[in-house]
Amino acid sequence: METESEPYVRLATLRQLHQVVANLNTARSLADTLQTVADGVLTGLGYQLSCVNLVRADGDLVVAAFAGDPAAEALITGRVGSRTSWDRRLRMGEAWGDLRFIPHTEGWVLVDDDVPQWHTDGPEPRFEDEWHPLDRLYAPMYTSGGQRELLGVISVDRPRNGRRPGAWGREALQMYASQAAIAISNARLRSNMQRALVRLEREQQALRASEESFRQAFEYAPSGMAIAEMGGDQHGRLLRANDALCRLLGRPAAVMRRYSFADLVHPEDVGTLLRTSPEGGRAELRLARRDGTYIWVSLRNSVVADTADGPRFLLTHIEDIEERKRHELQLAHRASHDALTGLPNSAELRARLSARLCSRPDGRVRATAADAAGLAPAYGNGAAYESGAPYESGAAYEDGAAYGGAYEGAYERTYEGAYGPGATGAYEYEHAYRADGFDFGPSGGAGAGAYDGHVHAVAPVGEIDDGTKGLAVLFCDLDGFKSINDRFGHHTGDAVLIEVARRLTAGVRDGDTVARLGGDEFVVLADGLGAADAADLAVRLRNGIIPPIRVDGRAVRVGASFGIGWAECGMSVEEVLNSADQRMYMEKRSRAKVQRRAG
Repeated sequence: METESEPYVRLATLRQLHQVVANLNTARSLADTLQTVADGVLTGLGYQLSCVNLVRADGDLVVAAFAGDPAAEALITGRVGSRTSWDRRLRMGEAWGDLRFIPHTEGWVLVDDDVPQWHTDGPEPRFEDEWHPLDRLYAPMYTSGGQRELLGVISVDRPRNGRRPGAWGREALQMYASQAAIAISNARLRSNMQRALVRLEREQQALRASEESFRQAFEYAPSGMAIAEMGGDQHGRLLRANDALCRLLGRPAAVMRRYSFADLVHPEDVGTLLRTSPEGGRAELRLARRDGTYIWVSLRNSVVADTADGPRFLLTHIEDIEERKRHELQLAHRASHDALTGLPNSAELRARLSARLCSRPDGRVRATAADAAGLAPAYGNGAAYESGAPYESGAAYEDGAAYGGAYEGAYERTYEGAYGPGATGAYEYEHAYRADGFDFGPSGGAGAGAYDGHVHAVAPVGEIDDGTKGLAVLFCDLDGFKSINDRFGHHTGDAVLIEVARRLTAGVRDGDTVARLGGDEFVVLADGLGAADAADLAVRLRNGIIPPIRVDGRAVRVGASFGIGWAECGMSVEEVLNSADQRMYMEKRSRAKVQRRAG
């Protein structure tokens, strides 16, 4: 600097400083700005060396730019000084406003600290304000605003006029440091924005690539996929359905957008759908196809968001499990149904009975004292085919004339005698049937006790129909079946069992159960019957079994004996079946006695 007392020198310096500050705002990057700051100290403020120390994220200061000596620049650029050492320097020496001057008389204590420094040799000062080679002058740069934070420090050395700066020089350096701090902050902001823009562009490119990958995976997935709205009035409405789902349900994509899964699910599976969690939920249910049929599918849900805070959607993966479900149902059917006749088997029969029974708190269930009259003398198809002659005699039921004569006559005598317009009638049969005095034994029903909503199974009491409706258990044993097996083989016997099963099923109501207990024994469960109703049902079923059955061109006959029991809460399943079984054998024995008396 020239003599500061001369106004034109100050004006020239001010013009240079103005140009340097203007250059700060034209730098393209943060690195260019830092170097421009260092260079501006030399061109605008009249120093021969300058160094810009920038505060890093960890608080330490790094030498970010250097000007005035290429050797020194190569040596210390990029080196780091600790924040502790810098704070000590900024507390030492003389405070010239925001500037800090440390004369050579005090600076010797800083020679061994970790702040990068460069010193030039020179003669000792000859007068008081002459610059010493070990003098240090620092211009801190602070962020603007209410709470100033240290942004960096400009260190300067070797004034061109060889003197310590006066009031004007100090003011100019402090003003320059303030403008440099603004330029560095702006450059850093621009740099961060540029990095953010680059990162955003890369993220958008990645997002576009991801969306394209998802679109292709969604559209061309081999199994069904759908995106549905989540929440709001349109919750569950399908927004997109891929080609596999459209083919699976036989509906075009434009039509699929009119529906939600609740519109397509089988009515019996609506509860399953509603219980399925939107986030990670799974369910197996049936969806409606365009042709009105239903197909078993497995649904797997997940939730996706459009943006970080944007709307959420339900992504559902739909897999066709029709074949597996059919196989499972077939296995379940085989486990619960008789392989020959297709009727429910013994296990299924017991399960259905158990579902209706519970343990009763009142202990035992007994027949009434009025049941002491004994069994009615006739029920079933009579001694004619029980004794085997002529019914089981082969020629009798193979030959039409023999059947029409001997067998039919014997059948009509016994059946009409018990149920026809004369003699005792069906009511007397019911009275005798109920009057066995059989003790069912202690309660032991299937349930652990009565529960809410359970309808107790009760039985009619006494000989007269008292209006009680109960669950009738009709135990059926075929008469004459063994001789068919022995005479014509198991093939014929199997055909007879199949036809008997068909006739029994045709003779009951929808909702009644016809089960094969084993061998030639069948059981019918008929709910909501009174005593007379059950007896009438037994007669109808017996009449349905009696007509000849044609197997391989041969006509064969079987009869049937029925025992009627009642399923009543407080009884076990075995007690119910044993009761009906014993009544069937009592009826069979009583029919044999009647035949002997008649003969």
